[in-house]
Amino acid sequence: MINHNVSLKQFNTFGIDVNAESYCDIDSLENLKTILKEQYTSPFFILGGGSNMLLTKDIDSLVLHINLKGITVVDETEDTVIVKANAGENWHEFVLWCINHNFGGVENLSLIPGNIGTAPIQNIGAYGVELKDVFVSCEAINIEDQSNRTFKKLDCKFGYRESIFKQELKGQYIITSVNFRLTKSNHQLRLDYGAIKTELAALKIKKPTIKTISTAVINIRQSKLPDPKDIGNSGSFFKNPVISIEQLKDLKINFPDAPSYKLSDQEVKVPAGWLIEKSGFKGKRFKDYGVHNKQALVLVNYGNAKGTDIYALAKLIQKTVKRIFNINIDTEVNIL
Repeated sequence: MINHNVSLKQFNTFGIDVNAESYCDIDSLENLKTILKEQYTSPFFILGGGSNMLLTKDIDSLVLHINLKGITVVDETEDTVIVKANAGENWHEFVLWCINHNFGGVENLSLIPGNIGTAPIQNIGAYGVELKDVFVSCEAINIEDQSNRTFKKLDCKFGYRESIFKQELKGQYIITSVNFRLTKSNHQLRLDYGAIKTELAALKIKKPTIKTISTAVINIRQSKLPDPKDIGNSGSFFKNPVISIEQLKDLKINFPDAPSYKLSDQEVKVPAGWLIEKSGFKGKRFKDYGVHNKQALVLVNYGNAKGTDIYALAKLIQKTVKRIFNINIDTEVNIL
């Protein structure tokens, strides 16, 4: 059923109050295909968990809210399992489901906001693990002709917070389910990124498991990132920039303490949060919006800020970082 003039405030984690001209909750593939076929002359706005976007204006197209549910094991061997999760499942709840079944591979991705269907679009990642590391395939529906298509890993052209769904095929497909390859035994634990080892030591855990790693990641994220239920935000607003070794040498002339993570013999990744904090924005508040006081990567809505306010702040941060460090930082969040 299509409803009209619907507020999207509860459907985006920034808590921005904009209206959808029309809105439809999608709870089955049949429903989705019918709507796409019947409303083929209308522009569509695809809404998932609402966690990776900043709404700056009312949506004058039909909003399709993808709420396809279900998690199933579709294949397994002695050591691995293929799990299918439908697009409307909450990402973190899926991670917890995997851990409860002793399926390893996604524990480092605990507490990332959003839904399954948008995870491949962004190639979500945290603490040394990316979605592509466990991705097998995804099913998607072509918006124009309602045909089904399976995308394998190579088809998706995954990059750092990138995929074919953000580039060549942007706006052409709706992901309906994702298949993951996870381990049943001999889990490959990733402990070397960020503060995981430190947190495990604080928890007095000497023999980590996928469950204790998940607990450590949750603790770390909760200590640095605000809960969208309490303060409107979309997690990390900016990508960590990748620069050349030569650029890093230039950076360290004036900023010898600049942190970096080696990607290759030619490139390193510099934490955007460090750049923003050094630029003086961490904890800075402008009326009803600002930069979080514990994590400079996170822009927040303290109350009734407009999306245009937060967007203007993001532009100011980018301009300032460029002026001070001569480094461009790109947004991770989709701005609409």
